[in-house]
Amino acid sequence: MDLAIYFEPVEYKFKKTIDDGAPLKLGDIIKSFIDKDKFPDIENVRIAILGVKEERNGAENEGCLDAPDVIRRFFYELYPGNYDIKIADLGNIIGGHTPKDTYFALANVVAELIKNKIVPVILGGTQDLTYANYRAYEQLGQIINIVAVDAGFDIGYKNDGIASKNYLNSIIMHQPSYLFNYANLGYQSYLVDNQAVELMGNLLFDVYRLGKVRENIEEVEPIVRNADMLSFDITAVRMSDAPGNKYALPNGFYGEEACQIARYAGISDKLTSIGFYEYNPTYDKNYQTASLISQIIWYFIDGFYNRKNDYPHLGKEDYLKYRVNLKDMKEEIIFYKSKKSDRWWMEVPCPVEVSNKYQRHYLVPCTYNDYKMALADDVPDRWWQVYQKLM
Repeated sequence: MDLAIYFEPVEYKFKKTIDDGAPLKLGDIIKSFIDKDKFPDIENVRIAILGVKEERNGAENEGCLDAPDVIRRFFYELYPGNYDIKIADLGNIIGGHTPKDTYFALANVVAELIKNKIVPVILGGTQDLTYANYRAYEQLGQIINIVAVDAGFDIGYKNDGIASKNYLNSIIMHQPSYLFNYANLGYQSYLVDNQAVELMGNLLFDVYRLGKVRENIEEVEPIVRNADMLSFDITAVRMSDAPGNKYALPNGFYGEEACQIARYAGISDKLTSIGFYEYNPTYDKNYQTASLISQIIWYFIDGFYNRKNDYPHLGKEDYLKYRVNLKDMKEEIIFYKSKKSDRWWMEVPCPVEVSNKYQRHYLVPCTYNDYKMALADDVPDRWWQVYQKLM
């Protein structure tokens, strides 16, 4: 596929470092689509940045389409970590005649990048683009897990077309379904009605209140480690840290916590795409939010270049295996601990007839606390939830 046909050059012009011996910034290192006749060569590229200037299905949040190049303005000025950067900035996807046309282009681009083992970092635009990101996995024939960092669930009750505030409904209702699990991080109870919370429970989805997540941010790691794609709504970050959003809220994650979540996403061997949405430069005093998003992306990249490549491969010697028998339960719970990273997984029994279909989902990321819970004769919630889905 010729990816160049989908893109227009980056509008922001980074001033290259010209002083001999001066430390290089990301803008010096990243292969960026600046000259319309010189599209970046993606051979050996591991991460691709792409902007999507789409806001037409946003909830009256005009100005989001300007976000990608404003974010670049701050991201390019950061210094890289101590690793060999292989990143390309492919520019901005050319907007379609309709939002559906833009979704089609984004889905094609993301699918092609993933095929080439390149992780797309999507700069929105409004969060309905998450639906297009999801459709890329349909092209790949891959059943996936989605994690959304969001103050709400973005699920609607009317079938009146896709929008940034109801995109999840389009994903859930899409047939054939390629969604195994959805997890929300940081929802705020007063922004979500009880009917929606009940629906999430009935669908066996994971939803975590803001306060619960902030009690122990380290518990987020196995949740994010289980994701194939992550959708980050900047509304999830409190207004004091991220004012650049029409719907900015007084409560939410601190900037440091947002960076930590992004790093967890980066170190996950399973995650293959990530997107950042709803940033609106119109409301961004002193470009504080653009600066924060650029740092969140930096932490994602830092995590990516510190991946351990220890997603469990049964039978290998890189794992310690633990078997736990629980009273009044037929199945034993098998745990795996990586010798490389000390991270834990647990195996959920899967019927033979669907084992090929769900082979990426019955090894569930967990923590040492889940292992201790099983030793105390208590079934971990993560295990039980996946067990119900597979059975």
